[in-house]
Amino acid sequence: MPDKHLSSQFDADLNNISSHVMELGGLVESQIRQAVYALSQFSPEAADDVLSTENKVNSLEVEIDREIASIIGRRQPTAGDLRLLMAMSKTTANLERVGDEAAKIARMVKSIIAGTTPRSLPSTDLRVSAEMASGLLRKALDAFARLDVPMAVSILREDSDIDKEFDGFVRKLITYMMEDPRTISASLDLLFIAKAIERIGDHSKNIAEFIIYIVKGEDVRHIPLADVESSMSK
Repeated sequence: MPDKHLSSQFDADLNNISSHVMELGGLVESQIRQAVYALSQFSPEAADDVLSTENKVNSLEVEIDREIASIIGRRQPTAGDLRLLMAMSKTTANLERVGDEAAKIARMVKSIIAGTTPRSLPSTDLRVSAEMASGLLRKALDAFARLDVPMAVSILREDSDIDKEFDGFVRKLITYMMEDPRTISASLDLLFIAKAIERIGDHSKNIAEFIIYIVKGEDVRHIPLADVESSMSK
């Protein structure tokens, strides 16, 4: 992570927070994997596993925020150290929101199982985009652990692929609904899941942007991707 400081305790504090962020990332990753399995297999047990992890994710987010507030109060960091801590805080918030999206998917899967969603609807198509989103989060966590800017830039590019999958799925659902209005209610359920998956990709993209902010000190959230890639190559 960051360079060594004169205070070994400061380094220990930063490493402790970093470890907790990665622990949170691992929990959220497991939620996504279980949510994808629940969706592909229509498994209520897998959906319940996702929901059972929710409280642990929320508690760990609160703990990390408390640690960050404590180190800021005690150390009064500036420049790169302050950027790092603020990015950790924002990354933690995004990871918790990824967990929320996984929980939404799990709840919707349970609703679909309890209902009468036609198996002819393209629910299996969502598995592809869900696996893409899960892989993007894993890559974002890896890049965050190593503060890898080139990998972070590649994540920004890959998020657009998830957006394209979402747009294509929406068009497909519209076709189903137009051909058979009886599928409208069930199609809206799947659309809700598709949007949750798309949001997971967005949160992974946010984490990638925080990495660039830590290393380069540049806020690239509202900069076109082509301009970001050009700037990072200099």
